[in-house]
Amino acid sequence: MYKILITRPLPSKIHQKANGLGEVTTRSKTTSMSEQEMISALQDYDIVVPTLGDVFSASIFLQVENPRCRLLANFGVGYNHIDVNEAKKKGIMVTNTPGAVTDATADIAITLMLMTARRAGEGERLVRTREWKGWHPTQMLGLHISGKKAAIIGMGRIGQAIAHRCHFGFGMEIFYSSRSEKNLPLPAKYLSSINEAVSQADVVFLAVPGGTATKHLINEGVFFSMQKHAILVNIARGDVISEKALIEALQTGQIGGAGLDVYEFEPEVPKALMKMENVTLFPHLGTASLEVRTQMGELALKNIEEFIGNQTPTNLL
Repeated sequence: MYKILITRPLPSKIHQKANGLGEVTTRSKTTSMSEQEMISALQDYDIVVPTLGDVFSASIFLQVENPRCRLLANFGVGYNHIDVNEAKKKGIMVTNTPGAVTDATADIAITLMLMTARRAGEGERLVRTREWKGWHPTQMLGLHISGKKAAIIGMGRIGQAIAHRCHFGFGMEIFYSSRSEKNLPLPAKYLSSINEAVSQADVVFLAVPGGTATKHLINEGVFFSMQKHAILVNIARGDVISEKALIEALQTGQIGGAGLDVYEFEPEVPKALMKMENVTLFPHLGTASLEVRTQMGELALKNIEEFIGNQTPTNLL
């Protein structure tokens, strides 16, 4: 019987189904695994279901000479917290859960755009603190979104879902920058230069994968290219943005605002960002619905079932 470790509590339906696949242990903590916990997991279990924050880096794999583990069935589409190459060297497969997260994450991107553009968080705080003195014609004037221009950096599944919502929902003109030009089911202009793409936009969305290739992709130069009223929305990974450069751009008025679901040193959020009324801050809500998290769990279990059945997992990386 396979020994399976699930590193965080998942929806109950997933735990019930997992119990039919082997001897399952579920870690009760909701925090990331420690280094020793990850080393022990590789030594003591056949299959591990890690998630964001469980950093299976090269140094972790190097400390386990002959791991028992043969599959890391990641719960999530992003896998920059796992060194896939080092895992393969140890004979460990790595899978993820793409597809299930697409629409939910795109919805959060649009929520961040609207909240930041229309100053929704600031307005709610005004009401909750009883500082609101009543409606008047120039109160809390924000940025009207319909018909504006959006730049999407990264045009994978999530980028395309954002583009669909922006174009069909708000009549926005779409520009995008990605590794290659895409054949899209909607009008969008491809620009190979990120700086050129963001210079066109009223709203910039980040939808690239995490990892060393995209770390600090959005830096001082990119902020300098943005329009001063433009809003930056990040639903990708926190370190895609240089947080230091972002704070400076916001403080100096180089850009108009930001909507953030992820952070460079998550869960730490700089006090400077928390003090700014033109910044919307979410606690990594991208896939936070019971339906979506259940779908993610089902995909992870499907990968496990295929592995146990000596098939190549559908989402093998």
